[in-house]
Amino acid sequence: MLGKDKLVQIAQQVLELSSADQTEVLIEGTDEQLTRFAANAIHQNVSETDVAVRIRAVFGKKVGVASSNDLSDKALQRLVESAETVARLQQENPDFRSLPTPQPVQEQDAYVEATAACTPERRARAVAAICVLAEENGLEAAGAYSTSASELLVANSLGISAYHRRTIGRLSAVTMGETSSGYAEGAATDITALNPEAIGRVAVDKALRGQNPTEIAPGTYTVILEEDAVADMLFTLGYLGLGALSVQEGRSFMNGRFGQPITGEQITIWDDGHDPRGIVQPFDYEGVPKQRVTLIEEGIAKAVVYDSFTAGREEGKTSTGHSLPAPNTAGPLPMNLFLAPGKASKEEMLASTERGAWVTRFHYTNPVHPVKAVLTGMTRDGTFLIEKGEITRPLKNLRFTQGILEALAGAEMLGAELKRVVAGWGGSATCVPALKIDGFRFTGTTEF
Repeated sequence: MLGKDKLVQIAQQVLELSSADQTEVLIEGTDEQLTRFAANAIHQNVSETDVAVRIRAVFGKKVGVASSNDLSDKALQRLVESAETVARLQQENPDFRSLPTPQPVQEQDAYVEATAACTPERRARAVAAICVLAEENGLEAAGAYSTSASELLVANSLGISAYHRRTIGRLSAVTMGETSSGYAEGAATDITALNPEAIGRVAVDKALRGQNPTEIAPGTYTVILEEDAVADMLFTLGYLGLGALSVQEGRSFMNGRFGQPITGEQITIWDDGHDPRGIVQPFDYEGVPKQRVTLIEEGIAKAVVYDSFTAGREEGKTSTGHSLPAPNTAGPLPMNLFLAPGKASKEEMLASTERGAWVTRFHYTNPVHPVKAVLTGMTRDGTFLIEKGEITRPLKNLRFTQGILEALAGAEMLGAELKRVVAGWGGSATCVPALKIDGFRFTGTTEF
């Protein structure tokens, strides 16, 4: 963490060294600490401090990128020369228009000193609270507690200069017995908002209730998905088809469906980098302020997110502030997704379910048919059978093969509370409620 003044100085030095038609400087500094634990004991404590400089040089319609974490004067000179050499050797990209020009950025300081200054001892005490609970109940706990402080500066030769700093703390725990496991996690800008004992109790309770699981046959079931499972689906949905490049390349489920219903009318999804319920990032990796973009409104396909390149390929479009660091093949992506909550509690969802499955989270989620947003994956760390409004027994994990849009169309009840789940790149967060969904397809069972 070098501070705004130092990063501005480095960026200005790079811009003065460049002979390109246009130049962009992206500087990202991170102080990150990580405490890992397994078998009820800490086995690793690491700390990393890094500052990376990425330069994008433009000659006409030729673009080159080079990056380094050496901030010496000679290294920055070589880095500029490397980016310019790469650019000159490129073929012209006829779709490239220009680097973006300045726009007012709403400054939002998401930096909390308690998180930035978190010591190994403080993380160890949090881990101990979980491990003690697990040991008292004959279980073994594993997981990680990470804290980080980061800063980002984007500047270009057209006048952009945008700076942001933030902190993130994330604590996750898996508790394991001979035949079961349980999971819980929490994430916050301010670590004083995390409750390690509460996280440990949830994980321990799931592992205890999950002992000696039984099988059910594959088939279509009503499911209650906890927030971690919903966040997994929503993040994947954004990656597959809610960015402009996927639409332009004809591989998005939004193609040909704008203005049409694609989910149930109770579903509204948007992206907002300014909302403090997520992880705040007021501008993207081009220095363009993030816009709140409604992607699906009451089930209707409304919009996708843009960066400057994809906006330049369409008449009348402008960047919505969703670029990733150049170069990238994914295009712009929604990194601060929200799913509008409903009014139900999980208890009400459970009481209203005649027969179904309760799912804590998914893992190994992968697309089967991206254009139809069909995924496959596994349940994990707490899957239970629901009968007549009650959880009656634990289940062995199940494989699902399910279209996300179809699942959202079958959402009967939405939770009243949003949970922040950190997932994806760059500490992005997805904020979602729990869901009760009718007609969720499980296509296989496991031996555990």
